[in-house]
Amino acid sequence: MKKHSARHHRIGDQIQRELAELLREQIKDPRIGLVTITAVDVSNDLSHAKVYFTNMGDVSGAENAEQALARTAGFLRSEIAHRLSSFTVPQLHFIYDRSTERGMEMSRLIDEAIRGQESEIRDQKSDA
Repeated sequence: MKKHSARHHRIGDQIQRELAELLREQIKDPRIGLVTITAVDVSNDLSHAKVYFTNMGDVSGAENAEQALARTAGFLRSEIAHRLSSFTVPQLHFIYDRSTERGMEMSRLIDEAIRGQESEIRDQKSDA
């Protein structure tokens, strides 16, 4: 499998910046809410881009945002085409980024483990 070139990364970064600006300034769909574009992964042939996002709502809000973003993908792609100096603009595929949720869950589990360990140590000291 071919690694992404610096060009792929530059295009992905530029699409990410343009999408963030477009979502902030031109998209007024309330289902999208407070969305943050976390990453854009452009395919090797530059025909598709996976756009990862998070939102400030719950998981059902993320599903609504994903559907709303998918409906506006054509408009966003055409707007990006006007802004990019590239001959082709990839099809946009929006994917909810669950890494923040997973990170928070891992942090919670670590905190629980530490509290349990501290409690165990206190119990051992009181038994001694």
